[in-house]
Amino acid sequence: MSRPIDPKCWHCSQLAVATARERHGETGDGCWNEQTCHRKRSHYRNRADNNQKRKSEYAADKAQRQITSAQPTPIALPPIAPPPIALLYLYREARKDAHLHALAIAVWQGNVKLEEIPATHCMGMTNSQVRQYLQTVLADLHQRYRIQTFEPEIRYDPCFCPIRPCPLQLHAAGETAGETAGETKKPFPDSARV
Repeated sequence: MSRPIDPKCWHCSQLAVATARERHGETGDGCWNEQTCHRKRSHYRNRADNNQKRKSEYAADKAQRQITSAQPTPIALPPIAPPPIALLYLYREARKDAHLHALAIAVWQGNVKLEEIPATHCMGMTNSQVRQYLQTVLADLHQRYRIQTFEPEIRYDPCFCPIRPCPLQLHAAGETAGETAGETKKPFPDSARV
């Protein structure tokens, strides 16, 4: 049986590193251990995804073993084209009550990006305005690609906001000489989850 989740460590994993060190370091309750806490925090943050991945790999291995033992001759099937999916990228802090800074959307089919909706600042928008915007985009995507819902959201910290100029980045430390005001970077790295 697996070890039970430590609620204190789980709550700590949702905080930024600097905040966690402050609360649980020498000035806080003293439980911060530089040697182990980074790994524990990563484990708690990614626990559900890792467990789901492990379960699906186990099920695939089990199914593969049953198939190979049951059928000595493989049947050649034509490849199935995966359906298009819409990925929703949210730029907000990890706190539950954090405001949404910006969002971006990308449509993928397998390993091919079909469309990219650039990042949009959401500052000043109410929750209902954000929902209305997402419903409008989803209705458009449904007409073009038959997509009915977004995949589970992908969260980025607001410091990675690709929009320039951005109020969170008063000193344009990340801008290169080629970028000018009003240009946007790609809304998310090309290596984002596909």
